[in-house]
Amino acid sequence: MAASELYTKYARVWIPDPEEVWKSAELLKDYKPGDKVLQLRLEEGKDLEYCLDPKTKELPPLRNPDILVGENDLTALSYLHEPAVLHNLKVRFIDSKLIYTYCGIVLVAINPYEQLPIYGEDIINAYSGQNMGDMDPHIFAVAEEAYKQMARDERNQSIIVSGESGAGKTVSAKYAMRYFATVSGSASEANVEEKVLASNPIMESIGNAKTTRNDNSSRFGKYIEIGFDKRYRIIGANMRTYLLEKSRVVFQAEEERNYHIFYQLCASAALPEFKTLRLGNANYFHYTKQGGSPVIDGVDDAKEMVNTRQACTLLGISDSYQMGIFRILAGILHLGNVEFVSRDSDSCTVPPKHEPLTIFCDLMGVEYEEMAHWLCHRKLATATETYIKPISKLHAINARDALAKHIYANLFNWIVDHVNKALHATVKQHSFIGVLDIYGFETFEINSFEQFCINYANEKLQQQFNMHVFKLEQEEYMKEQIPWTLIDFYDNQPCINLIEAKMGVLDLLDEECKMPKGSDDSWAQKLYNTHLNKCALFEKPRLSNKAFIIKHFADKVEYQCEGFLEKNKDTVYEEQIKVLKSSKKFKLLPELFQDEEKVLSPTSATPSGRVPLSRTAVKPAKARPGQASKEHKKTVGHQFRNSLHLLMETLNATTPHYVRCIKPNDFKFPFTFDEKRAVQQLRACGVLETIRISAAGFPSRWTYQEFFSRYRVLMKQRDVLGDRKQTCKNVLEKLIQDKDKYQFGKTKIFFRAGQVAYLEKIRADKLRAACIRIQKTIRGWLMRKKYMRMRKAAVTIQRHVRGYQARCYAKFLRRTRAAITIQKFQRMYVVRKRYQRMRATTIALQALLRGYMVRNKYQMMLREHKTVIIQKHVRGWLARLHYCRILKAIVYLQCCYRRMMAKRELKKLKIEARSVERYKKLHIGLENKIMQLQRKIDEQNKEYKSLLEKMSNLEITYSTETEKLRNDVERLRMSEEEAKNATNRVISLQEEIAKLRKELHQTQSEKKTIEEWADKYKHDTEQLVSELKEQNTLLKTEKEDLNRRIHDQAREITESMERKLVEETKQLELDLNDERLRYQNLLNEFSRLEERYDDLKDEMNLMVSIPKPGHKRTDSTHSSNESEYTFSSEITEAEDLPVRMEEPSEKKAPLDMSLFLKLQKRVTELEQEKQSLQDELDRKEEQALRAKAKEEERPPMRGAELEYESLKRQELESENKKLKNELNELQKALTETRAPEVTAPGAPAYRVLLDQLTSVSEELEVRKEEVLILRSQLVSQKEAIQPKNTMTDATLLLEDVQKMKDKGEIAQAYIGLKETNRLLESQLQSQKKSHENELESLRGEIQSLKEENNRQQQLLAQNLQLPPEARIEASLQHEITRLTNENLDLMEQLEKQDKTVRKLKKQLKVFAKKIGELEVGQMENISPGQIIDEPIRPVNIPRKEKDFQGMLEYKREDEQKLVKNLILELKPRGVAVNLIPGLPAYILFMCVRHADYLNDDQKVRSLLTSTINGIKKVLKKRGDDFETVSFWLSNTCRFLHCLKQYSGEEGFMKHNTPRQNEHCLTNFDLAEYRQVLSDLAIQIYQQLVRVLENILQPMIVSGMLEHETIQGVSGVKPTGLRKRTSSIADEGTYTLDSIIRQLNSFHSVMCQHGMDPELIKQVVKQMFYIIGAVTLNNLLLRKDMCSWSKGMQIRYNVSQLEEWLRDKNLMNSGAKETLEPLIQAAQLLQVKKKTDEDAEAICSMCNALTTAQIVKVLNLYTPVNEFEERVLVSFIRTIQVRLRDRKDSPQLLMDAKHIFPVTFPFNPSSLALETIQIPASLGLGFISRV
Repeated sequence: MAASELYTKYARVWIPDPEEVWKSAELLKDYKPGDKVLQLRLEEGKDLEYCLDPKTKELPPLRNPDILVGENDLTALSYLHEPAVLHNLKVRFIDSKLIYTYCGIVLVAINPYEQLPIYGEDIINAYSGQNMGDMDPHIFAVAEEAYKQMARDERNQSIIVSGESGAGKTVSAKYAMRYFATVSGSASEANVEEKVLASNPIMESIGNAKTTRNDNSSRFGKYIEIGFDKRYRIIGANMRTYLLEKSRVVFQAEEERNYHIFYQLCASAALPEFKTLRLGNANYFHYTKQGGSPVIDGVDDAKEMVNTRQACTLLGISDSYQMGIFRILAGILHLGNVEFVSRDSDSCTVPPKHEPLTIFCDLMGVEYEEMAHWLCHRKLATATETYIKPISKLHAINARDALAKHIYANLFNWIVDHVNKALHATVKQHSFIGVLDIYGFETFEINSFEQFCINYANEKLQQQFNMHVFKLEQEEYMKEQIPWTLIDFYDNQPCINLIEAKMGVLDLLDEECKMPKGSDDSWAQKLYNTHLNKCALFEKPRLSNKAFIIKHFADKVEYQCEGFLEKNKDTVYEEQIKVLKSSKKFKLLPELFQDEEKVLSPTSATPSGRVPLSRTAVKPAKARPGQASKEHKKTVGHQFRNSLHLLMETLNATTPHYVRCIKPNDFKFPFTFDEKRAVQQLRACGVLETIRISAAGFPSRWTYQEFFSRYRVLMKQRDVLGDRKQTCKNVLEKLIQDKDKYQFGKTKIFFRAGQVAYLEKIRADKLRAACIRIQKTIRGWLMRKKYMRMRKAAVTIQRHVRGYQARCYAKFLRRTRAAITIQKFQRMYVVRKRYQRMRATTIALQALLRGYMVRNKYQMMLREHKTVIIQKHVRGWLARLHYCRILKAIVYLQCCYRRMMAKRELKKLKIEARSVERYKKLHIGLENKIMQLQRKIDEQNKEYKSLLEKMSNLEITYSTETEKLRNDVERLRMSEEEAKNATNRVISLQEEIAKLRKELHQTQSEKKTIEEWADKYKHDTEQLVSELKEQNTLLKTEKEDLNRRIHDQAREITESMERKLVEETKQLELDLNDERLRYQNLLNEFSRLEERYDDLKDEMNLMVSIPKPGHKRTDSTHSSNESEYTFSSEITEAEDLPVRMEEPSEKKAPLDMSLFLKLQKRVTELEQEKQSLQDELDRKEEQALRAKAKEEERPPMRGAELEYESLKRQELESENKKLKNELNELQKALTETRAPEVTAPGAPAYRVLLDQLTSVSEELEVRKEEVLILRSQLVSQKEAIQPKNTMTDATLLLEDVQKMKDKGEIAQAYIGLKETNRLLESQLQSQKKSHENELESLRGEIQSLKEENNRQQQLLAQNLQLPPEARIEASLQHEITRLTNENLDLMEQLEKQDKTVRKLKKQLKVFAKKIGELEVGQMENISPGQIIDEPIRPVNIPRKEKDFQGMLEYKREDEQKLVKNLILELKPRGVAVNLIPGLPAYILFMCVRHADYLNDDQKVRSLLTSTINGIKKVLKKRGDDFETVSFWLSNTCRFLHCLKQYSGEEGFMKHNTPRQNEHCLTNFDLAEYRQVLSDLAIQIYQQLVRVLENILQPMIVSGMLEHETIQGVSGVKPTGLRKRTSSIADEGTYTLDSIIRQLNSFHSVMCQHGMDPELIKQVVKQMFYIIGAVTLNNLLLRKDMCSWSKGMQIRYNVSQLEEWLRDKNLMNSGAKETLEPLIQAAQLLQVKKKTDEDAEAICSMCNALTTAQIVKVLNLYTPVNEFEERVLVSFIRTIQVRLRDRKDSPQLLMDAKHIFPVTFPFNPSSLALETIQIPASLGLGFISRV
């Protein structure tokens, strides 16, 4: 079909948009070829015309169907293009909160900028072992695929993580390494995986920094190779780094930081150990304050420093080296604060005694003057002379910064080397997985040398990626045998040639660096001359001559040439380095520059006096000595190119896996998607190129079965053939006419892009037509039914309504008549009342109005009178004021006039005074005037005196007159007051009159109110009486209500108390279950450790043991060897014991005595326990001696040889006993003296130990002599053997003659014995050497303890020097460390004691077994005559005895045979079918009864211990067989029940018969053994659960989720490159029937074995929990399973499981409740998910699911057909808000490994012990019934 035919009405397309990059629109009419315009409607409803390109006629890309949006794999989309990819990623990221998406072989990871709970250990376990396509996209899936391919294909793997800064590369690489560490584990006990993970915080602290784009940006690239052994466990790792950004050390942009380690140091400056570094706040140092952002939100630098130091310690970097590193880093910070003072333009100097430089020199251990000199000078070397030249201030600052960068770079390399040494594999590496965390494509406003190198590396990686994708496509086509056509893809080899080829950018750069006067400008001109207009990928900017443009695969990038040469040379002054290397106080500093010895030699210096240094980025291979100088001259670009080629060779030799990290926005907002930024990165990282390559071929691929299942609806019945392949071919030929649009492969059908969308359209149209027909029919039927119901209802309603209306009309008429009468009287009453009220109101109004008018008139008159008075006074005041103003003005005018006249007169006088004549005249008459003036003065004095006298007289008269006037005023004032009083009395009388009148009126009104009140009171009284009556009735009703409420409350209280009681009971049950679960988990851990211990012990024994020779030796020889071996092992234990006792004694000397005494007591108890076990061993040996005494009574087997060997064995055993006595003496010596000096040389324990070692050496010498005796004995035996030798026993003589006919056989036997003796001799020699080694180790231990003591004393001295607070803290820390070490030592001692106990037990068993084999061998060697003479025991013939007491008797030596036949070699299948259930348990109990009857405690203990050990041994050997585990679980429980039933306790005897009560135990209380058996039953139950889990695990996902139990309900959706497991049942896949069959098998086996019904219920409950948990966990991690149809499948499968429970009568087992989370998840997939009511229903329904699980299912919900709708984001938010207050676990997945605590309810048996018959098939003829 043509692509243009898909552009029909309502088809949706993508059109370009400047804001959103791509916008969705819908076609309003069909497109016809030739149309130039498309009629479109945008999603917001706006119509527009989209003009097609007239040249290309290219149509806009089509939009995928909604059911494909949000797919896990982008290649599953029908239309593969940029807008489809962008939209799919956006929907998954924003709506579903899914950050991972597959794009073919690439995992696209979008940084959420938020912590997500998807990286826990449960998620790791869920992805472990799964196929990559079976689970949702995840970094763990990529890691699992790499791990699986490494193991399957035996090929190394690589995970390439790329992306720009802030995209999450480092985090992705970290999680990948965590996955490998968790899944694989380490091959040794050194915890290599922890070290691999510990390298992350170190490298992040020294190589990561905050940038504007990322708070934890990696400023270097790294490739980590994680090594694995042959069992694919981590054994080590190696790290390679690339291109460290050294310039960040000395410069940071705004809002950025230096490397984290500097801020961590500053934040930890207050620590005591950092005081010498003299650090301070980060804002104090020039190298850390330039960015202005020293703090990262949410990051505690001090805490990060602790993590960094812990990681260093874990990786083996000692504390001294760590402090050395911190000294160097602190020195760099202080170096940055060094300042320079200019002396002139060409020279500068450091200020004298400059503090930062002083601190730097102190930290580095160098001379201040020397360092200050070379910071301001440089050395110039010529062919003949050397000059020292001062440098300018700017050059000095640059040199200082270059030195700081160089020191940091070398320190970075040193740390990387030490990390690699710590991670180095100690064993041979079999394979590795590399994780490449490297910078992505970068383009900024200003791009320099760093961006050039980064983009060059990305070009190489993109080329490798394209070739790999192309190769995979080709392999897929060739595998399916379809025609292969070459796909055109972007080849970036021309761009790589432009950079690295001959005369390329790097070559020209290196050439320019070699020129004496090379500069950036000249290099730019060379680039223009060489490549401009000759290479299409090289351009020159229009407005710059110092820049160039390269067209990379992602984008054009303009590089500024400035700084390229300097950065490529990367030089530093040689003299400064020499000063640092001369440091003798600081050993670490010269180590940093060891690799530069040849570099800094004078002969290799460049003419400029600066030395090119190696780039931190490249870890160059070790060069040959002859090439040192040449290698050293390589530039940074050259070295980076070489390291990049090496990296590409490594990647090409591995299978790559790609992770592309995308940064969704530049503001670090969580779950915010910027389309423009995302498209830039998708283009840059090659995702769109992958899509283009896939779309160019056949991107859609279906298996024939999947195609048939999906498009079965398009086929007619006659089209369906038996051959699915042929059927698909026939249908496709009809549906798609163009055969080029598809190809038939071997197992798949390949489709061109868009063809699957066409098929989906046809399928959807057919389904839509079918739906319409179904809807039409159903709606018609429903409407007819509805119409009939409505008609019938309408007739009934009409009948009732008409009758009702008639009754209502009659009632209306009666009411109307009555209403008229009532209205008449009511209206009359109302009118009369209204008239009376109006009349009274009118009179009252008139009175009030008239009074108001009179009062107003009086007020007006009063105001007029007062106004006149005011006017009078105001007018007078105004007249006076006017007069005063006029008078003042006249006076002012007079003053002005007089002043004018006075001025004139003054002027005249001045004129006259100036004239000489005037002075003369005045001088002449001056004397006369003076005389006249004198006389006038005398006259005036006389007048003044007379005036004073007159004035005094006038004052006297004035005072008298004033007194008279004052008296008159007083008299007038008194008369005025009398007048006022009189007027006041008049006024008061008038007021009293008015008051009396008012009171009269009040009295009259009160009289009226009293009358009215009386009437009202009467009325109120009557009303009150009626109200009281009503209240009385109400009180009665309330009383009844209260009584009822009291009863209800009592009932409610009772019910609430009952509910509380039930809840408390449930809580107690939960607590009990939790405690039981905790105990059983501890028991499980104990059994696991015990098994592990046994396995290690067996492995050690296998490694130590010497293989037996081919010749079979006699039993006595075996016994001798066994005794010897036992002796040696006991000696070893004896030697180990002093070592164990020695170490804690030395440590405990200075410790707390109370703690020491407690520990001493515990050790004594353990030794007593060990002593009891050794006593038991002695008893067993005595039994063996008695058995040998019985043997001696029998006829001899081999004459002199047997006698000699028995004597030899007795002699060795006596020696063994003697050595044991010595061991006891040693223990006694150790326990008696508990002082610290017990282990010192010369102490009793030490002397006993040396004596013991001396005796061991003497014993070895004795052994050598015995070997010689044995050799001579063998020679004598050879001489004594004759062909016709006669012996006492005829049968033995005949056998010997027949065996020794051939002399060759005799010689061969002799040679075999000879070799055996040699082996024994070598064994003795090895034992001697081991004893000597142990002696040396003991001496070493003593020396180490002495050193430890010295260290403790030094530590104490140091603590005494500290201040009190620090001393307390240090002492506490030391005490904690000491106690921890002591606990560890005690645990180790306890383990060794347990090991000794187990070893003694095992030796006891071996010894008893040897005795049993010896007896069996002797019985076999008895002659036939003796057998005939001996009476035959009739045990094996069953007969009924009348006095049978239900006991079984056996001999003590037959105990091992009983355990062997009844436990070790018993076949559960035969016993379960042929015998009664629990028969072994009954037999064992009857044996216990007989031992109890005999009151033989040793026999009871031995039998029970052997039984328990035998059951453990069987389960260890056949623990993966369900029948075996079930059988012994049933028998263990039955044995336990028997011990309870016949214990004699009243609680267990309720259901016994009188006869059974007679069979109770009489002598022993076996309650402790019942607890041991209960623990054993718990261990067996847990093992049973693990077995059935291993059997069910592969079936659950396939049967419960993937298999379509209801065929045709869920159609297969189009899938991408990573195919999921098919849901179609093949021959090898599991179905639900497989699970049910397996459940039936389990149930039948447990029933056949007679397992308790309650225990069966618990097993079934556990099985159903496993099924539900595994199914739900996979559902939560698989988006394709979260659909409506899959919910129906799950509910059907669960119903089948419930039906199985009903059939087995197990509905009350609690198994159904364990499936409740799965049932609710299935219901959640099927319910409506739109409105708030739906949200409320979901919240109430899903009470067994956590909030995280509900939200995850809703996010993953995916429509399979177009008729389903997606869940809106707003609906999910509503669910989250409603569930916000729910307190549940944040964990997403269920714990599938959880085991419910098991209980064993008492289940007595009704079977009588005396009726039990022992079948002969069990081989128990040696026991007899009593």
